[in-house]
Amino acid sequence: MLRLDGVSVRFKQRAALDGVDLEVAEHETVCLLGPSGSGKSTLLRVVAGLQRPDSGRVLLAGADQAGVPTHRRGLGLMFQDHQLFPQRDVAGNVAFGLRMRGASRGEQERRVGELLELVGLPDAGKRAVAALSGGEQQRVALARALAPSPRLLMLDEPLGQLDRTLRERLVLELRALFGQLGTTVLAVTHDQGEAFALADRVVVMRDGRVAQSGTPLEVWRRPACAFVARFLGFENVVEASVTGEVADTPWGKIPVPPGSPQGQTQVLVRPAGVRIVGEREGPACEVVARTFRGSHVVLRLRPGSGPVLEAQCEPGSAPEVGARVGVAFAAPEVVVLDSDPDSAAPGT
Repeated sequence: MLRLDGVSVRFKQRAALDGVDLEVAEHETVCLLGPSGSGKSTLLRVVAGLQRPDSGRVLLAGADQAGVPTHRRGLGLMFQDHQLFPQRDVAGNVAFGLRMRGASRGEQERRVGELLELVGLPDAGKRAVAALSGGEQQRVALARALAPSPRLLMLDEPLGQLDRTLRERLVLELRALFGQLGTTVLAVTHDQGEAFALADRVVVMRDGRVAQSGTPLEVWRRPACAFVARFLGFENVVEASVTGEVADTPWGKIPVPPGSPQGQTQVLVRPAGVRIVGEREGPACEVVARTFRGSHVVLRLRPGSGPVLEAQCEPGSAPEVGARVGVAFAAPEVVVLDSDPDSAAPGT
């Protein structure tokens, strides 16, 4: 459905996109994930025709989009700030794209009714948009984007202005809705939880390039490099030398999974892989902080050498701040990362 070949965009001396290649299959939901300035919104604007690339090609269903204006690309656009028309009621907003396409009044009414039913606002057609809650406005914006049956729906931080509880509920509804409609979706977000819940595939961006692409499970289980690991919230990343199934690290020797890359590299130890044991049973650490997270407690541990370690354990077994404990490492929760020279591990 969508292919980008070597797309680059420069703003003065800075490369907002640097030779990006990307494909989105029909009926697939792909989320672009990354920090501010990583290029994800610029990429969306290039696909939409709102930003001209300095080099490379954008193809939709195999057709080069060079010179094709936004309104002729067959796209649906939904932005963080909704951009609803305050002078029109809900039905008038949803029908906007249909009117621009020349749909008859009867077709507009039928399609608006279908979509409002679909997004859970079946009786809202005559309501003023100013009288809607943030979540309701988001649903109207979605219905408006879907109304002309776009071949590609593009979402730019679609749930960014909503509170966490509403955002979590809506992202599940969106996932089900896109599956029901068979919609092809390209979405931008900086929220990893939102991306993992919504996407078939996650594309992590860094400095205008693709750092990693894969299913949510693949990216979570095996971050490609230290940058991706830290962006996902993992802190236990250090330099290491791997020989066989052992990594020599600032925390001492820790086990790694069979078949791990060898030599000088970096390793990630997930907090679940840092096991609390008796002080004499493993490297000694002091508990310097503990945070209750509902299903588990996150501990910050200061070892005798190396950077602070993050561990997690059951609430009932979590030691208090100031306690001295030992730690052991579980090989299945250790990931040997690809070389990432621009993201050196702290404290090493």
